[in-house]
Amino acid sequence: MLYEINEKIIELERKGKKIIKFHIGDPDQDTDPRIIDAALKAMKQGKTKYSSAMGEKDLRDALAEIHGVNADNIIITPGSKWAIFSIIFLTLEKGDNAIVPSPHWISYELILKKLGIRAKFLKTEIDSEWKIDVGKLESLIDEKTKLIILNNPNNPTSKVVNNNTLEEIVEIANNRGVTILSDETYSEISFLKTKCILDFDKNHILVNSFSKTFAMTGWRMGYAILNEELKNKMTKLNQITITNVPVFIQEAAIKALELKKEISRKIKEDYQKRAELACKILSKSKLKFSRPDAPFYVFPRCEEIDSEKFVFDLLEKGVAITPGTSFGDYRDCFRISLTRPDDEIKSGLEKLVEVIG
Repeated sequence: MLYEINEKIIELERKGKKIIKFHIGDPDQDTDPRIIDAALKAMKQGKTKYSSAMGEKDLRDALAEIHGVNADNIIITPGSKWAIFSIIFLTLEKGDNAIVPSPHWISYELILKKLGIRAKFLKTEIDSEWKIDVGKLESLIDEKTKLIILNNPNNPTSKVVNNNTLEEIVEIANNRGVTILSDETYSEISFLKTKCILDFDKNHILVNSFSKTFAMTGWRMGYAILNEELKNKMTKLNQITITNVPVFIQEAAIKALELKKEISRKIKEDYQKRAELACKILSKSKLKFSRPDAPFYVFPRCEEIDSEKFVFDLLEKGVAITPGTSFGDYRDCFRISLTRPDDEIKSGLEKLVEVIG
């Protein structure tokens, strides 16, 4: 469906139609020039050669200090998606299963399917503010369950898992011998304070990314924090596949971490204003939605629509969104990505409200 939407957008733009693109989570802010300069400087210094498949020690040291872990338990990856793929590939076998709260980022489902791993979806509902029912989660665990994949804050709902729920999930996972893979890509720019999975138990796995916090989506910079055995396996996998993340990009990441407080505060402020604007406009419609706890999505529901049809109807009006079916069994929902300038958000959402009534 996402490919169909993109093809339709291209077709409409060729005809001269302007499309307001709410369908993709790619920040419209530019990467900070100081981060770019750090990469350029590193390239001019000759840092363009092969390097460690685990990642540069200086970068791992900086991340270790932030997370309160040993640098030897950190591996640098080309984006968080490769980290997630590698962890599933190395820890699960055909016949195993993983529990995924839904709505969910589609890559989890596609990676599991590609590797022959069964995904057991834990459906959450907008009526409960997308909260995870820990009783239902535990009931899904069986002898073949090896992983619980959390996305906190969540894409597409932008909701944060509260600390009590996280604590309960960790307790259940520990009691049942299941590992938690926590994807915390949006945590540093969350409107609500979030606790890292490692704050509860350092035996679980953290995956994170520079993409959203620093507007570095195209740089492909991520990392994972995991036990030594799995880190060693991932290092070997990197050696025979990607070799290493380019050193000059890692140098840029070090600079980004130096600027983290400043940059993340600005990005958070921008998206809080956008979320307020979006909620103000959407509240004038018959849509039901939950206020975002983090950038940069809203995931409304309208029982009267088929979101796959509605997406193409709205495209004809010049606004692109993503159907709820891209995130699980949510045909009456759709995702709006607030990664456009304020004026486009205003005009695009007003069009959406006009169409939906």
